[in-house]
Amino acid sequence: MPDQEKQPYQSLLTGKVKVVNVGLEGFVKDLRDCDIEVVHVDWAPSAGGDPQMAALLAKLGV
Repeated sequence: MPDQEKQPYQSLLTGKVKVVNVGLEGFVKDLRDCDIEVVHVDWAPSAGGDPQMAALLAKLGV
């Protein structure tokens, strides 16, 4: 199949992998060790994941 006739998803399966890693920093090293381009976003859930505290913060607009 000529390149112009390929489905868009085929480039995902054959192209170079690029990753945005959110939260778990341990994955960054593993991905880089495999020569995978990765950007790490340092993220954690609001209020440390405590739903009651997160609800209170939401009421405060935080």
